[in-house]
Order: sequence, then structure tokens, then C-alpha cells
Amino acid sequence: MSLSFCGNENNSSAYNVDQGVLNNGCFLDALTVVPHVFLLFITFPILFIGWGSQSSKVHIHHSTWLHFPGHNLRWILTFILLFVLVCEIAEGIVSDGFTQSLHLHLYMPSCLAFMAAITSIVYYHNIETSNFPKLLMALLIYWILAFITKTIKFAKYTEHGIGMRQLRYCLTGLLVLLYGLLLAVEINVILGRRYMCFAHPTEVKPPEDLQDLGVRFLQPFVNLLSKSTYWWMNTFITTAHRRPIDLKVIGKLPIAMRALTNYMKLRKAFEAQKRPVGLQPQGPQWIWRALRQAYGKPLILSITFRFLADLLGFVGPLCISGIVHHISKKNHTIQAPAQLLGIYFISSQEFLANAYVLAVLLFFALLLQRTFLQASYYSAIQTGINLRGAIQTKIFNKIMRLCTSNMSMGEMTVGQICNLVAIDTSQLMWFFFLCPNLWAMPVQIIVGVILLYYLLGISALIGATVIALLAPVQYFLATKLSQAQKSTLEYSNERLKKTNELLRGIKLLKLYAWEYIFCSSVEETRGKELTSLQSFALYTSVSIFMNAAIPIAAVLTTFVVHVHLSDDADLSPAVAFASLSLFHILVTPLFLLSSVVRSTVKALVSVQKLSEFFSSDEIGEEQEPKATIPSSSTNHSNYQALPLKVVNRKKCTAVGLALLNHMRLSLCMCVLLYACVHIHVHLSVCFPPGQLTMIVGQVGCGKSSLLLAALGEMQRISGCVFKKNPVLSGESPNLPARGAVAYASQKPWLLNASVVENITFEMPLIKQRYKTVIEACSLQPDIDILPQGDQTEIGERGIILSGGQKQRISVARALYQTTNVVFLDDPFSALDIHLSDHLMQEGILKLLREEKRTVVLVTHKLQYLPHADWIIAMKDGTIQTEGTLKDIQNSEPELFEQWKTLMNRQDQEFEKETVAESMTMLERKNLRRAMYSREALKTEEEEEEESVESDDEDNLSQVMRHRATIPWGSCGKYLALAGLLLLPLLVLSQLLKHSLMVAIDVWLAHWTSDVIHAKIRNCGFSHSSYLLVFSVLCCLGIVLCLVTSMAVEWTGLRVAKELHHSLLNNIILAPMRFFETTPLGSILNRFSADTNTIDQHIPTTLECLIRSTLLCVSALGVISYVTPVFLIALAPLAIACYFIQKYFRVASRDLQQLEDSTQLPLLSHFSETVEGLTTIRAFRYEARFRQRLLEFTDANNVASLFLTAANRWLEVRMEYIGACIVLIAAVASITNSLYSHLSAGLVGLGLTYALMVSNYLNWMVRNLADMEVQLGAVKRIKTLLKTEPENYEGLLSASQVPEGWPQQGEIQIQNLSVRYDSTLKPVLKHVSAHIKPGEKVGICGRTGSGKSSFSLAFFRMVDTFEGRIIIDDIDIAKLPLQTLRSRFSIILQDPILFSGTIRFNLDPEMKATDSMLWEALEIAQLKPVVKTLPGGLDAMVTEGGENFSQGQRQLFCLARAFVRKSSILIMDEATASIDMATVCIRSTVCMICNTHTHRVHTILNADLVIVMKRGVILEYDKPDVLLSTEDSVFASFVRADK
Repeated sequence: MSLSFCGNENNSSAYNVDQGVLNNGCFLDALTVVPHVFLLFITFPILFIGWGSQSSKVHIHHSTWLHFPGHNLRWILTFILLFVLVCEIAEGIVSDGFTQSLHLHLYMPSCLAFMAAITSIVYYHNIETSNFPKLLMALLIYWILAFITKTIKFAKYTEHGIGMRQLRYCLTGLLVLLYGLLLAVEINVILGRRYMCFAHPTEVKPPEDLQDLGVRFLQPFVNLLSKSTYWWMNTFITTAHRRPIDLKVIGKLPIAMRALTNYMKLRKAFEAQKRPVGLQPQGPQWIWRALRQAYGKPLILSITFRFLADLLGFVGPLCISGIVHHISKKNHTIQAPAQLLGIYFISSQEFLANAYVLAVLLFFALLLQRTFLQASYYSAIQTGINLRGAIQTKIFNKIMRLCTSNMSMGEMTVGQICNLVAIDTSQLMWFFFLCPNLWAMPVQIIVGVILLYYLLGISALIGATVIALLAPVQYFLATKLSQAQKSTLEYSNERLKKTNELLRGIKLLKLYAWEYIFCSSVEETRGKELTSLQSFALYTSVSIFMNAAIPIAAVLTTFVVHVHLSDDADLSPAVAFASLSLFHILVTPLFLLSSVVRSTVKALVSVQKLSEFFSSDEIGEEQEPKATIPSSSTNHSNYQALPLKVVNRKKCTAVGLALLNHMRLSLCMCVLLYACVHIHVHLSVCFPPGQLTMIVGQVGCGKSSLLLAALGEMQRISGCVFKKNPVLSGESPNLPARGAVAYASQKPWLLNASVVENITFEMPLIKQRYKTVIEACSLQPDIDILPQGDQTEIGERGIILSGGQKQRISVARALYQTTNVVFLDDPFSALDIHLSDHLMQEGILKLLREEKRTVVLVTHKLQYLPHADWIIAMKDGTIQTEGTLKDIQNSEPELFEQWKTLMNRQDQEFEKETVAESMTMLERKNLRRAMYSREALKTEEEEEEESVESDDEDNLSQVMRHRATIPWGSCGKYLALAGLLLLPLLVLSQLLKHSLMVAIDVWLAHWTSDVIHAKIRNCGFSHSSYLLVFSVLCCLGIVLCLVTSMAVEWTGLRVAKELHHSLLNNIILAPMRFFETTPLGSILNRFSADTNTIDQHIPTTLECLIRSTLLCVSALGVISYVTPVFLIALAPLAIACYFIQKYFRVASRDLQQLEDSTQLPLLSHFSETVEGLTTIRAFRYEARFRQRLLEFTDANNVASLFLTAANRWLEVRMEYIGACIVLIAAVASITNSLYSHLSAGLVGLGLTYALMVSNYLNWMVRNLADMEVQLGAVKRIKTLLKTEPENYEGLLSASQVPEGWPQQGEIQIQNLSVRYDSTLKPVLKHVSAHIKPGEKVGICGRTGSGKSSFSLAFFRMVDTFEGRIIIDDIDIAKLPLQTLRSRFSIILQDPILFSGTIRFNLDPEMKATDSMLWEALEIAQLKPVVKTLPGGLDAMVTEGGENFSQGQRQLFCLARAFVRKSSILIMDEATASIDMATVCIRSTVCMICNTHTHRVHTILNADLVIVMKRGVILEYDKPDVLLSTEDSVFASFVRADK
């Protein structure tokens, strides 16, 4: 076939120009080529020379990104233009198919126009990024020329009577319109930027965000193409492969997305509602209206995108129907097209009847649908994230103004507030994510049913009814699932509580051989948890089964009814496969329904909670000064407002030198309301400036409340607080109502930061002052113990410190501040007498007095009263008396006498305490131990890190490679745990199910093709045999769906059960060294987060992964079977898929971890703030904490946004690949059918499956990424399972050990050497001793001399590598560990109690009788205490024994040791109880004590003293012998102690 521009038939009228050139169709087409050629010639040199050289050398920095006016409109118009041009090319090719020779003019101009359109947008983009608008001249000329030439062509067509029936006429009209609009956009740029025709061009700056190099989230700033395909994420995701993503990499948020911007937006919406009425609106509607006003627009945009996507989704089934219909028409003759102007025209009907045209249309529809869908998701999620940030900020601002009385009266707990932040804001965010579904679902269902009715008639409605009937079942299942999840959560919380106790008390449990008792208690709770997990698994599997079975059931019903309704029912492949695709579309909204409804309900509940929180009482500047009082004492819902004169905002303008640096504080006639209870009745107080005021009184008389009132923390009923604020000479007279007050609360409040940050508290560090404060609070020895000194992080709520240490840091903070007023609320409560004295002398009397600061001190230590300048004595919420000590002695002699006796008693206590071991020393010792175990772990981690860093680049690349590989090993281990029965069942059922699914569809193809053949031959056709096979296959498929869903869930349950069981049993048998070197948190995490992942998440992810993978594989298999040519095209697509998933998985995992890790500081900041609210407000640090909150929120939100963008990046790419698969499959099967006579049914089958692939490809990758993250849990647990257990077996069996051993308690220690681990140095070296039955032995030595190791050697808690211990003629190394440990008693230094009854705490083995327990309690002096408790021995002990004092806990531990009547008792510095113990016991006693504590005198009455140093016995004799020796170390200890 020869080639020429106008064709070369002999009778060609194409060259006929008798009526004038412009009336020749071919010439009109040639004329339109001119503008395109012009543009290509002009722009190519500029693009290649200008930008080619620039981009290779310089990366155009994003600060030059300026969108010209009409940016988005231009991109949209260009996309439409490209689509219309593709249609024009296709139309030209189709109409050219009717002639003998090729007419290039029908499609060549359109091809050139297509190239020019792409060039125009590339050119525009480059000009925009380099901000050089003058070069847009070329485009202006191009649009003018294109518009003119197309208009001429259109006018000529109209003149010759070519009308709307011809497709090319319509396309030309559209092009005229588009070129005209683009020309208008170009003129608009000239008017906006004035780069020509104006004397002065407009100066434009890029947006502020882009001038900040820290902003890396570019979605709002890039062009439309990059926005819709997330192209800007490419570099981000590929670099993640080279180095991990952290907060530095993701940078800052753009201004419009920051929490502050969104909070202001929300606040404006709230305020807009307040104004018209004047009253503050309440209730959830108020919040919903504000949310709608602030975030309605982006949500509507998201819903619009969703509508468009859903409507485009229906193009797929219709195109399949059209293509199959076209192929199955055996007469392909279509009437010849009309010939006008010497060229051929076709109608749009003929155009759309072409199968190839439909395939291309289907491809474009898919691309568009996927783009709109992802845009809708992104828009909804971004709105949700912005909203979450705004609400969190609003909650924080509310917290800052919260009335603390709500908290103390239990109306609102820290936990509830943290739940608001963590859970309720997320519920709202999820609601916004799913909101577009609420609107889109009805539309999808209605359109789907209408199309089905159009294809199948009445039977379609019956099929749709089947789906609709099952929707309520789905909803019922969803509610059941959430119930099961709730009960599982309750049990898992209980199990965690028990596990936590077990791990915290592991040392005691091992020493007493009780670990199995506690282990079985945890196992029992786990059993209950597994029972509720079973119901969870059952409902999940039924839900999965429904999802898979409903479409099969619906299709079966529909086709059965369709065939039975009429004999000549049209069951062509076109109808069958189009309706099959439609059923798949219809099922989706119904599955989403349950989750959307649940999410909506949760959001409504959350908003209700938020509205209650926002309307709770405030104290704060923002409020109108109105005080509220309860109308009656019982009912506090009806508050009535009372106007109140406000005096506390008095501004003082007089400069008084006498008042400089002082502050006079008065509370005048103040009636205070503290949580609806009147506390202070009419009191007037004056704290004299620059002096020390002490407030004393009994517990609960309102001392702290008075301080809080002065700080403005109480609700005033009447009266006022005011300060005379002196104005410093240089400052403005407008000082705020109250300056900052340095306040140390009764319960110390610490930040999760370093010690130095806690003390300086945002103030600059002044070395000298800091040192003085540390000295005054005696913190130096404690700081020395900490591994990084005062730079050590002290954990959340100061978790690693004891009460006294926390209290001293809290007081140090108040001393360090330079405020005029200092409030100290009972700062001595947790301190021993020495520290209290030191603090009083050095800190309060010296440091604060010298600085002439007003100090108000609440205290119970009356011995300090003589130091006070002013004393306020309180009783029952009123002031009993006030004045100096002298005044009170004169005016209230009785009270003074009472005080005097109390002072004497406290002095006696002082002496006693000097004798008893100082609490502080004990605290320091505990701290040292805690630090040792943390350090051991840290060094291990650091060594690992260093080993990674120290090696060269290869190692790093190896680590990166390791990050990129999927942990198949963990997956294998996970599946292996399923056992020999479940695993084959799982694999076989899945394979069988998917094979059956394919078989059903292949049979349908075969059946429908036979229907067509019968029609062509005009012979009768019986459906019955086909229908029977179809029904049997469908029913089998439904049964297999049930089997597979059950198999997956049961596998998950089995593995969860096995893993937890082996983990728990492994952990309790681990040696003590393991617990000292592994942080408790990381072991607990294995039991909490990781176990939860294995219990609930892995099974569902595994099911989704298997399903989506097998669906993709079966679909690709079917397409390859139908058109083997497809395999050639599959290779490049598969490679693309592989690289996309490889890059995505790494980035996704990093971003997920980053999102989780940025959420923790945010939540802990909230709980810290709530707990330290009074302190923050006293210090006036609200703004600083707000700022920190904004930083945390933005960090969390930027991680969430990047994760969202990464997910969209993946889905867009995967769905584009899916669209390519559909296009290739369609073109290949059409060609195959037309030339190789492939049956129409198989073509329908191939296309239906190709459509499915595009849906499941991205699910496969997403599930793979999720699976990878979740398998990390299996891997971590497997690592813990490798821990070597202690050797519990002995050479003797338990039955061979004599019943009452050890009877005598004779101990022989022969050449004993001991170490903690085979890698460490020995802690005891060649120790030998002989202890006779009934002897009391005292062991003393400095810290670290090996005393505790000595006691642990008896229990084989340490590695004895040399020598032996023989007790009553049996070598303890031969005994089984359980037996050995169960025969001794030990009292540890730290008292440990477990939650449960007192009986359980004393005797978990339940061996002792009640009388034995009471006897032990009597010896420990606890009988009267326990008698008074409800339930006596069955009274409950709270977690950690919190409901008993420290001393009582120690006595319980003593009683516990008595209950086990063993002949050997070891006491490891059991401070309070030693004297009592030694009196009452007639067994061999080893007492250990520390020398630099005041404890040596306690072992003076021992029969034998052992003095140790560095693991060796220095002295070993009777105490009096040692004392009489001049140079004995023991004697020097005793002298030092005196």
C-alpha cells in the first residue's frame, strides 16, 4: 500500500482545488500543521541548549518554584487537549481503514499536535521553575496560530454542512474551544505578571515555606502532574534505600499544614459561632459545626474526586461488554463512511463500535479513575492529619487553663486526658479518612444496580438483593468482632500486669523458687485471653469467608434466575462478563459499610467526649471573670454565676525603691471552692515580702490549698488575690497580674529530660549558681552515681530515681529560679533528717534569705519553726493563728506547748534515725544498681552501633541490603510453628480455592461461547447441563472459602499460643544476669506489643497477602493462557513492579517506625504537662510548653503525611502498571480473536481477570510491606528464645534429698570463687569459712566488696566456677535448683510485694496454716495492722504493695521469711527488720551490712564477723576479738560509725 499525504487513488478528489484551496479537506488538514511545526522548531533549541546545560550542572533549587497565574487550569486544559488529540488520531486511523491507500492527512497533523501539546507543557514547566516569563512569548504565538487554523477548519466544515453526526466535526469544535481557553490563560499570565506590554513587571516572591530549606514535603508546591503521580517523592523513596529515613531527612512541615496554622483556623471557626448569640455554645453540634467550617472545603474536594473515580470505575465493565460484543459479531461489515470535502468522515457510533478504540478508552478511563481515587484518599487523609494536629493543640490549650480541682477530685484523670489525645483525635482523623465513602457508597450501589438491570433485566435485582441481605450480617459480625477485641484487651491487660509483676520481682521469685507458681498464674490468664482470641478468630474468619463467598453466591443466583426466567435468555459472553465485573464492583461498598458505620459511631462518641472536656471548668485569662458556685451541696450540675469584682489585675505605676525586689502577697477575705467543697472560710493572709513564712497544721487542714489559692489554682467563690508588683525602673509599668513563682509541689514533678535540664528548667545555665544549688540539695553524690552525671536522662516521671531524689531535684529547681517568690510545699516529706537539716540550713536559710526572696514553706517538721519570720497555723481550712513564734507563745500558750512536745519527739526521732541506716544511702545504692544494669545494656548497644560504624562502606551497604530483604526466615519459622496438620491444610486449601475460582470463570466462558455458536447456527440450546456444572463449582468454591479462612485464623492462633508459651517459660528460666543486663521495658515489649501483633495482626495480613498474591498469579496465568503473546510484555512490567516494591518497602518501614516513634514523645508531653500543671502555671511557662507541643505534633504529622504520600506513590504506580496490563491484554486478545478465531468467551474472561489484577497488585505490595514489619515481632521473640536457661537439673533428684534438709544448718565454704558470667572477672576469690549450726554471722564491707555475691552463691544465682559450699554434708551443686532454693530463706534489701491477698504474699505455695501465718505476722509486729484490715489475711495488697508504707512492706518480707521455717536465713541489708529478726530466730543467720552506712553496730552482737574487701575475706573472728585488735578493719568501721 503506497504512502502519500492526501492518498493516491486514481479518482482521488483529495487534490481537487476547483472550488478554492480552503475548500479542500486535505489542504485544511495541512494548514493546521503549521503552528505545531513552528512551536517544535522554536522551543527545542531553548529546551536543549538552555535547560540541558543548566540541569546537568546545577540542580534548580526549589525556592524558585513560582506558579504563574492559572497554573492548575493550564495543566487541566493540556490534559484534556491531549485526550482529545488521542481521540482525533484514533478517529483518523479508523476512518482511514476504509480506503485502499493511506491518507496521512487524517492523523499526521493530530500526531504533530500531540507532540506540540506535550512540548508546550514541558516548556512551560521549565520556564516556571526558572521564573523567566518573557520566554512565554513563544507559547502565546503558538496558541494564537493554533486557534486561528482550527477555527478556519471548523468554519469550513460548518459551511459544507458537516454536522454533529460526524465525530471529526465535534473533535474540531472541541479543539477550537481548548486552544481558545489556553490562549486566554496565556493572556491572563501577561496581565498578572506584566512581563510584556507594561513598563514595570510585577515583582513576585516564592512562598515563604520554599525559602526555608528545611521544608521537604513538597506536595502543595509542585505542578499538577507531579501532584497527581507523587513524582516528587521519587528521589525521597530511592534515597531511603541508601540511608535510613529520620526526622532530619523529612524536614519541616509547610506552614499551611503546621499545627499552629490549623489550630488558628479551627479557633476562628469556633469563635465565629460564639459571636452572634453571645452565649458560649455547648455540646457536640458546636464542635461538628466548627469542624465543617474549618475543614469542609478539602473534604468536599475529596468527595468530588471520589465520585468521579467511582463513576469512571463503571467504564471497565461497559468496555468489556462492548469489546466482547464487537468480537462476537461475525459480520464485521460496517457501512462505508460518508465522503465530504474529498475526505472520509465517520460517526461517533461507528467509532465506539471499534474494539481497539474501546481498549484504548478503557486504558485512559483506568488511568483517570486511579488518579482520582488516590487524589481523593490523599485529600481526605491530609485533612484528617491537619485536623488531628489542630484538635491536639486545642486540647493542650484547654489543659493549660484546666482547673486542677477537677483532677484531684477524680472527675478527670491523666489517663482520660491522654486517651483524648491518643485515641479520640485518631478516631476523628479516621472518620475524615472514611468520610468520602459515606457519600460515594450509595451512588456506587445505585449506578451498579441500574447497569446490572440494563444488562440482565429482573434477575440482576435478585442477585443484588442477595448482596444486600448479607450486608446486615456483615454489620453484626463487625460489632461481634469489636466486642471480642474488647474482652481480649481486658485479659491481655491483666496478663501484662501479672507479667510485669513477675519480671519486677524475678529475683525474689528465683530465690524463693516460686517462679513456676507465678508462671502458671500468667498462663491461666493467657488461657482466658486465648479463649476470647478464639472467638475473635472465628468472627474474623467468617467475615473473610463472607467477603469471598458473597460475589460467588450473587453471580450464581443471578445466572440461575436469568436462565430460568426465559428460554431465549441472552447469556452472551458480553453480558456474562460485564455483569461479573459489576458484581465485583458492587461488593466493595458493602464490605466497607461495616467499617464506615463503626468509624462514624466512634467519631460521634469521641466528639461527645471532647465537648465534655472543652466545657470543663477553667481558671485562666481567657475566661470572663465569673465565679461559679453550686446551687446545692449535692447537685453540682446546676452552677449559677455570680459576678465578681476583679482586683487581681491591679497595675502599679509607682516606682517604690523600698519595694524593689519584693512582692507583697495578700489574700483578702477569700472564700475558696475546691471541687465543690468550701475549704477556707473568710481568711485574710499576708505573706511578708523578702521573709520566710511557715505554714503548719495537721494533715488535710488546707495548707497546700492555701498555696494553690495564692497561685490562683483554686476556684474563688468570693474575694481576691493581689500582689503589689513593684516596677523596676527600666521596665514598662504594664506588668501582668502575677509574676512567676518558683514552686516545688508536694508530689515532686519531673520532666523526661536530663537532671541538669530538670534543675535549670529552661533557664540559662549559670555554673556557679547551679553548683551552689546542687550543694544545698546534697545532690552531688547522687549525680556521681549516674552514668552520664547530670546529663543522664531520668526517664518518664523520673522513673529511675527514688522519692527523696525526686523531691530534692524538684526543690533544686525552685531554688535555681530567680523569681521573687518561692513556694515550697512540704519539701522535707521524703527526706531523712540529715538531708532535711542540710537543705534547711544551706538552701532555705542561706541561699534564699541572702537573695531576699519571699519564701512560703509548708512543713510538718516543727523543729524549724524558730527560723521562721512569720508563722501561719491552720486548722480545718481556717487560720488558727498567725504571727512570729514569740507572738504565738504569748497569745496561744496551749498550742505552743503542743508544738514543743512535738519538737522534742522529732528530736528523738533524729537520734534514732542517726542510728538507723540512712534512707538516702539505700536510695543511692538502689540507683547504682539500676544504673549498672542499664549501663550494661547500653554498652552492648553502643558496641553494636560502633561495630556498624567502624567498618567501611561495605558494611553499611550490607546493612542497607539487609534492610531491603524480606525476612523470609522469620516467615518460615512462623509457619513451621503451625504444625504438620495445619500447614498443609492451609497451603492446599488456598491453592484449591483459587483453582476452583478460575474453573468457575473458565466454565462460564465455555458456556457463553457455546450459546453464541448455537445462535449462529440457529439451533436450540439447553442450559441445564451447563448450569448444573456451574452450580456445583460455585457451591464447592463457597465451601472452600470457608475452609481457607478458618485455616488461616487457626494457624495464627496455634502459632500465637506456641510462641507465648515458649517465651514465658524461657524467660523465667533465664539466669539473673539476663534480667540485670536487659531493660525490663524491652522484655515487656515482647509480651505486650509483639505478642499483640502475633495474636491479632499477622493472621489477617497473611490471609490478605496470600489472597492478593494468588489472585494476581491466577489472573496473569489466565491472561497468558488466553493470549500467550502477553508473556512478552509481562517481563518489563514485572521488572518495574519488582523495583517499585523493593524501594517502597524500605521507605514504608522507616516511615512507619518514625510515625510510631514521634507519637511517643507527644503523648508523654501531654501526660507530663497534666501532671505538672500547677508547677508550669506557677512558673508562668505555659508558652514554652505550648511551643514544645507544636514541635512534637508537627514532627508526628510530617511523618504521617510522608507515610500517606509514600502509600499513594506506590498505589498510583501499581495501578498504572495494572492499566498497562489491561491495555496489552485487551489489544492482544482482540487481535487474537479477529485473526486466530479465539472464542469471545475467553476474550471476556481474559479482560475480566486483567481488570482484577489492577485492583490486587498494590494490595499485594502493601501487605508485603505490612507483613515485613509484623514479622519483626516474630524475629525479636525468636531472639529472646535463644537465651540460655539456668541449669535447673541436679545430680540428685528431688526425691533423693532428705525431707527436712538442712536440719542443722552447718555451712562449710571451701575455696569458693564466683563470677556473674563466664566473660566477667570473679567477684569472690578463694573464700573459705565454716559456720556452725545456730550461729549468727555478720558480714560487712564497703560497697562492691562482694557481700551480696556471697549470699547469692548459696542460691547458685551466680556462676560458681571453683570450690564448693557444703550444707549439712550435701554439696549444693548437686541439688536441683528448685529444691535448693526452696529450703532457704532470704530477706532482700528492697521489699517486694505482689498484688493479691496478704495470704498469697506470705505463702504463694499455700502450704502454711492460718495459725502459722498469724504467728509469723506477730513476730514481724504486723498482727495488729492486718487484724484491722477488712478480710484479715485475705485483705488485698495493691500492685507493688502501694497501700502499705515502706516500713510495713519490709516487715511483710520478714514475715514471709518466717513462714518458711528454714534453718538458714540470709538478710541482705534488710534495714528496719534486723534487730527484731535476730531476736526471734533460732537458725543460722547471715547478716550483710554496708560499712559506710550507720549499720555496723547491728552486727556487734553476732557470734562471728566476716569483713570483706574486693571479693576476699580480710578478717574472720568473733566481734570482741576483732575490736580488741588495734589495727583491725572492723574496729575502724565501728569507730567511724560512732
